[in-house]
Amino acid sequence: MDAKTARIGFIGFGNMAQAMAKGLVEHANVAGDRITACAAHYDKLQASCAALGATPVHTAAEVAEASDLIIVAVKPHMVADVLAPAREALAGKVVVSVAAGLLFDFYDELLGQESHHLSTIPNTPIAVGCGVIACEQKHSLTCDEWDTFTQLFSPIALIEPVAGNLLSTASAVAGCGPAFAAMFLESLADGAVKNGLPRATAYRLAAQMMAGTAQLHLAEGTHPGAMKDAVCSPGGTTIKGVAALEAAGLRNAVISAVDATLQ
Repeated sequence: MDAKTARIGFIGFGNMAQAMAKGLVEHANVAGDRITACAAHYDKLQASCAALGATPVHTAAEVAEASDLIIVAVKPHMVADVLAPAREALAGKVVVSVAAGLLFDFYDELLGQESHHLSTIPNTPIAVGCGVIACEQKHSLTCDEWDTFTQLFSPIALIEPVAGNLLSTASAVAGCGPAFAAMFLESLADGAVKNGLPRATAYRLAAQMMAGTAQLHLAEGTHPGAMKDAVCSPGGTTIKGVAALEAAGLRNAVISAVDATLQ
């Protein structure tokens, strides 16, 4: 299986699957006709596939037969029932799960010990080529299959292997994090609007600031505390804002949000 020609299938084509497919087509040079998908609502699936040039089919088995690498993107409680009829067709294929909480042992039992599977948690910014895919370190892909997976997805996501018992924690940061970040973006813009800035301008400034700050950290590896210190002049406006955030409990609120996702 070669990354330049591998056929990619999606079993389930909801928001996350569509984000992954969009990222592949628009930011990783994967032609839409290399993608096949199935979903519960075929009419909606047809429209979603048409937008990407992908092929809609009716069953998981059809996806498996048409694909080399299959992404399982249905709700976790549905995985066993959806994959059972396709088990034979999935034999020898690469199965990549994006279903939260389902790890190596689950798929080994469901698909058989000769199966090739990897459990992951991606996030929605993958749609614009700036995603994260947290992966369980334990998997049954061959070296060539792992190379193909990374070659396909590294153009649109940071691929971060973690121990299975930490995959949920990684998901809290990377998978749930976009919601937390969006709330901060909205709040920052609200503060600007309160003080007279037009809403659209406030959103653009806040969004670009967040993107640039993240890229600066990734490029230079500077500790976030040092990045904060670099902007805080003695007695200046920024340190006053930082003090207000500390007084309001920003750090504790964020840590508590991560804790809440794991309970």
